[in-house]
Amino acid sequence: MVGPCTSGQTRYPRYFSRAAGPYLWDLEGKRYVDLNLGYGPVVLGHADGRVTEAVLCELRNGNCIAPLWSRRQSELTDLLVSVVPGAEMAYLLKTGSDATSTAVRLSRIFTGRSKVIRWGYNGWHDWAAGIPAGVPEATRSDTLLFDYSDLGTLRDAFARHPGQVACVLMMPFGDETAPEGHLQKIRDIAHEHGALFVLDEMRSGFRLGLSGAQGLLGVQADVSTFSKAMANGHPISAVVGRADVLSALARTRISSTFYADPAPMAAALTTIRVLRDTDALERIRKAGSAFQDGLSALVDRHRVPARVVGYPPMPFLQFTHPDPVIRERMSTAFAAGAAQRGVLLHPSHQWFLSAAHTSEDVEFALDGCDRALAALEPVLATRPA
Repeated sequence: MVGPCTSGQTRYPRYFSRAAGPYLWDLEGKRYVDLNLGYGPVVLGHADGRVTEAVLCELRNGNCIAPLWSRRQSELTDLLVSVVPGAEMAYLLKTGSDATSTAVRLSRIFTGRSKVIRWGYNGWHDWAAGIPAGVPEATRSDTLLFDYSDLGTLRDAFARHPGQVACVLMMPFGDETAPEGHLQKIRDIAHEHGALFVLDEMRSGFRLGLSGAQGLLGVQADVSTFSKAMANGHPISAVVGRADVLSALARTRISSTFYADPAPMAAALTTIRVLRDTDALERIRKAGSAFQDGLSALVDRHRVPARVVGYPPMPFLQFTHPDPVIRERMSTAFAAGAAQRGVLLHPSHQWFLSAAHTSEDVEFALDGCDRALAALEPVLATRPA
């Protein structure tokens, strides 16, 4: 058996043998309630039978058909256009980085400009790389950052580069909820300067609601990008938006042998239809609300310097101790303590609920959190060396 991973911030078994519904099993057969859910893609539950059967049906007919396409392509793009606010066209790819990078290129073609202003995690490709190693300075100079909570930094970025910004590309929020009207203000600033507003809905899409953050928060992007929950964990992504912008696909080449694979398209079609036609999203929200409420009560009872943040389908516990070293130790120890009690919670990435999580699973998770919080007293007693 491979022991627990102790590198970085993770303190739980790194290898698992199988996944089903809301659970994972490690190599020794121990079962965990999973609130990582593959960083969010698993929205219906691991190995959902409806999705798996749709994928197997496609695989039985062959899956590597490039340069041809299957009918699943048009079915899925039509479905995406029907549920994403203001969408007129869609293009299918494989990964989130594929989709955001495509959105950037289309924005540059459409506007004739080169610079991008961004916020959040938008992928690993050169233009969005958070670590500069291996990325040419010339590439890095075309990507500007702004502070989500300070729109003055966004205005300053436009002022420093007048007429050069192709788009503002961002996640709709981080761990916390978005302030009312905040995204609309950012969209208005981008349009004021002739730039496109691109929303990276990798985490929020098909999880906050059928129309993602755009539907929930009442904002409409020029272009938006999706992956993760749109196919319950199968590898597919999409760029969706205005026809005049996406028509720029005809002026470039963005393709891959595996973009034509119909199996993940079938997974996405099935997942989105289940989310559209059943109460799955409402059950996710209900389970997330119960978890948030219960966790908030535990934090108060244990008098831990922390607060529960985020939307119910994707909550998180922020430790608020004034010392950053102790905050990190608390986060790490809490995740490790929960894992010891059969609950998987990432120490530094927001968590997720699925439609497979029952009220009993939520209670089990809260019991694990209760014990993990109780065990934090020695961490609070420590001081940085």
